[in-house]
Amino acid sequence: MAKKTLDDAQVSDVLAPVPEQEQNRREDKVRRDFWPKFQRFAARLPFAEHLAAAYYCAMDPKVPLRVRGTLLAALAYFIMPFDFLPDFLAIVGLTDDIAVLTTAFGLISSHLTDEHREQAREALAKLEENVAD
Repeated sequence: MAKKTLDDAQVSDVLAPVPEQEQNRREDKVRRDFWPKFQRFAARLPFAEHLAAAYYCAMDPKVPLRVRGTLLAALAYFIMPFDFLPDFLAIVGLTDDIAVLTTAFGLISSHLTDEHREQAREALAKLEENVAD
């Protein structure tokens, strides 16, 4: 069976700019659904801290709108249960998410601040505390 992955054009389509109404819809969805999905997969994601930092960057009103839009698109794709490769396929189902997120991270990396990274570390520490309890 051939391995399914997203090609560059498909990744570009996911990250393409959208009208303000769609960006607002994505932001609402990411705010609502990001942390529950993140908690389910965080232990298996080698880039969990980077992903959490991207969330905080996307929610930071000081970050340029186009950067926030790129991150919201990637994070919305991450939380969709049925995307190109459904996430219920264990770690294989996250490979398309990883492709989209890696591309987005590359485009916005200069906007990820130490503050975003610190917020991510604090969030991961809280998650670990909750798991330990």
